[in-house]
Amino acid sequence: MVTHAFIAHGYTLYPSPPSAHRTVFEFHVFVPHPYALIDLPSFALQGRARLFAAHRVADGKMGQLVSFELEADRVRFEQRFTPD
Repeated sequence: MVTHAFIAHGYTLYPSPPSAHRTVFEFHVFVPHPYALIDLPSFALQGRARLFAAHRVADGKMGQLVSFELEADRVRFEQRFTPD
């Protein structure tokens, strides 16, 4: 199945095949590393999270957008994520 891009929160988003849902939660982090491997289960998040390939419309920067259901999960991700 082909997944289609959509625009939300100032980003053009492309759903990741493992989480092909289009749900963008209230809390999100833009990771300006389009090829970084992000293994969401390894962060032991409490709520749901979604990963998207992203294009930031404001400046044309490519990267990934991680969207979180809970603010605590966003904070946990920002503290623990280091790009490879």
